[in-house]
Amino acid sequence: MSSKRAQGDCGITKKKKRKSNAMTAGLCAVLEDEQIKTAVHGAWSQNMPYCHGDLELDCHPFPHCVIRNFIEEDDFVDNLQKELLELNFNEKSNDLYKFKQSDDLKKRDEPYIQGIRSMLFQKFRPWLEGVLGVELESTVDISCAKYEYTDVLLCHDDELEGRRVAFILYLVPHWEGSDGGTLDLYETDSDFQPKDIVKSIVPTRNTLVLFEVSPVSFHQVSEVFSKDKCRLSLGGWFHGLSLERPPRHIEPSLPRNPHFPRDETLLMEWINPAYLDISYQEKIQGDFEDSSEIQLKDFLQEEKFKEVNEALKLNHIQWTKKGPANKRCYDIASVANLPECVHGCFELLHSEAFFLLLSNFTGLRLHYLCPSDEDEDNDEDKDDDDDDEHKQKDILEGDEAGSSTGNSTCNNNKPEASTPKCSGELRRWSHGSYTLLHDGDAAQAEYALDLILPFQCADWDTEFGGFTSYVANEEDEELLTVYPEENSLALVYRDKETLKFVKHINDKSSQTSGRAFYDFSFVYYE
Repeated sequence: MSSKRAQGDCGITKKKKRKSNAMTAGLCAVLEDEQIKTAVHGAWSQNMPYCHGDLELDCHPFPHCVIRNFIEEDDFVDNLQKELLELNFNEKSNDLYKFKQSDDLKKRDEPYIQGIRSMLFQKFRPWLEGVLGVELESTVDISCAKYEYTDVLLCHDDELEGRRVAFILYLVPHWEGSDGGTLDLYETDSDFQPKDIVKSIVPTRNTLVLFEVSPVSFHQVSEVFSKDKCRLSLGGWFHGLSLERPPRHIEPSLPRNPHFPRDETLLMEWINPAYLDISYQEKIQGDFEDSSEIQLKDFLQEEKFKEVNEALKLNHIQWTKKGPANKRCYDIASVANLPECVHGCFELLHSEAFFLLLSNFTGLRLHYLCPSDEDEDNDEDKDDDDDDEHKQKDILEGDEAGSSTGNSTCNNNKPEASTPKCSGELRRWSHGSYTLLHDGDAAQAEYALDLILPFQCADWDTEFGGFTSYVANEEDEELLTVYPEENSLALVYRDKETLKFVKHINDKSSQTSGRAFYDFSFVYYE
C-alpha cells in the first residue's frame, strides 16, 4: 500500500528544543558594579589585597577571592540546597580524599540546579574574565560534594590540563571552625612544595570562594569533626589556558645502605624460634611466591616485643614531622637517641643475618648465599648450591663454623651483579597522619620488598585509617591492604606498576584509643 506525502513534508521530524524551566537569581550587588570590577582587576594583577562590602581579595599565600551573599535571593539558596540533597551521591575514597560526590551536574534539569549553572557560567564567568584579563571557556564543570564526620580532602594543588580557576559555593548550616571542614591554604617553599597552613576559611552559607589553579595553589579541606552537620558545597573549575608551571620538583630518595655486619646470634636473641627453622622457611617461601605477600604473626620473641613496645612510649625519643603535605604527614624518629632496645630492633632489620633470613622467606636475592636464577638453572653448579644451602642452615641455626660476620666472607665468594641494600624508618602514626600517591612515585617505581613491623596497635580499628594500600598504577584497582597488627611482620613484594599509600588517620582514632601506633618501615632492594 502506498500513499502520497503531504506537500512540504520532508519525512524528518525535528526535535523540539526542550523548554528550560530554570529559575533565575541575581548576583551579589557588589559584582554588578563596574568600578569595583576594575578595582579588583587592578589588585589581582598587582598581587595586592582588596576589600569592598561582601567581596574580599587576599593574595596570601596565593590570590583568592571570597564573595559573601553570592546569590541575592535567600529562597533560591534554600531551594537549591533541597534539590542538591535529593541527588544520588557516590562514596569517594582513595589516598587523597573521603567524601560523597554527585555526578556531574551539567545535564541536570532541576530548576534551581539549572539556575545556578546558568548564573555561574553565563553571568559570573564574564565578570571573572574581566577581573583576570583572560578568556575562559564555556565548559561546564560542576558537581556537588557532601562532607560528613571524618570526611577530608588532603593537600593538593588542583593541577589538571585546562583548569584555570577553581570555585566552591558553600550551602552549609551555621558552621564553626571547631566543626572542621575548613578550606586550608598552604604557603610554599622555594621548590614550590607546600610548607605550612597559613590561612583557614570557615565555610559560610551562600559564600563563593575562588582562586587560580597555579604551581602554588596548595589547599585542603580539613577533616570534618561535626557528627550532626553536613558540609554541602558546589564546586568545579572554569577552564582556560593553564598557567605556566616550573619543572616538577624531584624529591631525593631515602639513603640506601648495605647490611650491617651482624651474625646469627642477633636472630636468636630477637626472633621467634619457629621462624628460624629451615623447613618452616621453605613453607613460608612457597606461600610468599604464590602471592608476593605474607604476614608472619608473633614474629619477635614475646619479651623483646614487650620491651620495644614500652620503650616507644618514652618521651626522650626525638620525633620530627615529615612532609611535604602533598606527599606525606607522619612523624619519624631520630635514630641517634633511640632507647637501646629500640635501636637493637633497628639494627636487627638492617643486619646481614636478617638479609639472609629475608632471602629464605621470599626467594629474593638479598644475600650472596641466596642462589641466583642462573645458579638454579645450571646443573654444573648443583654442588655449589647444595653447599650454599648448608651454609644458610649453619648461619640461621647457629653453627659457629658456618657463621657469617661481615664483608670478608662476602668478598671471598662468587661475585654478584649488585649489592643488596635497604632503607628504613621508625615512624609514629597518629590522628592526621597519612601518605599520598604522587606523580614522582610512578616515575621512580622499582622492584622492591616492603617490610612493616607495627607496635602499640593492639586495639587499632580498620575504621581509624592507618592501613597501607597497594594499588595498580593509573588504575583504581586496590591490590592489597595491610592492616597494622601487633607483632606481625608484613612482607610485600611490589613491581614497577605497583604503588602504595597509608590511609589518613581520622578522628575516630583519637576518640577511641587516644594515642599513636608505631612501625618500623624498611624497603629492601636486590
